[in-house]
Amino acid sequence: MGADCRKDLGLLALRLGAGSVLFAHGAQKLFGWFGGGGLDATAGAMEHMGFRPGRQAALAAGLGEAGGGALLALGFATPAAGAAAAGAMAGAVSVHAPAGFFAMSGGFEHPAFLGWTAAALGLAGPGRFSLDAVTGHCLDRPWVIAGAFTATALGAAFVVTTRQRTVAAEARAAAENGSEGP
Repeated sequence: MGADCRKDLGLLALRLGAGSVLFAHGAQKLFGWFGGGGLDATAGAMEHMGFRPGRQAALAAGLGEAGGGALLALGFATPAAGAAAAGAMAGAVSVHAPAGFFAMSGGFEHPAFLGWTAAALGLAGPGRFSLDAVTGHCLDRPWVIAGAFTATALGAAFVVTTRQRTVAAEARAAAENGSEGP
């Protein structure tokens, strides 16, 4: 087996693994599959975590994870898929960051790794065993990479910054009222 074939098989395995995990996490949020709460429960959780409005945040997170994950697994629109999934994971990292790095203590290790992997796949490309290869890489072009990652970085920065302001304002209000924050 040649080096090129090994590389393409490795990209396929990585896409299938990471894409499947991302899809499952998004399907929990959107549909309640795999033990998830579905869109309504996720919307309530997102509100509680400081993402406003909660339903739109839940929908965006679920689509970024499930849609990005499915597209990564298929190797279709790989730059946009990787960027979307990485953006969704940036929001998750912002929630888990106060608990530190390691997942054992509630930290951001898992969402950071999924986001990093999705971004790397978006940048590296899907390999030849992919729908992008079948379609002549029409959605796997340098301009798609630049546009998808720029839009995702701007969107994630806006969402995370807005959430941080909301959480800080709620903490201040709770301190002024002498009660606990969220």
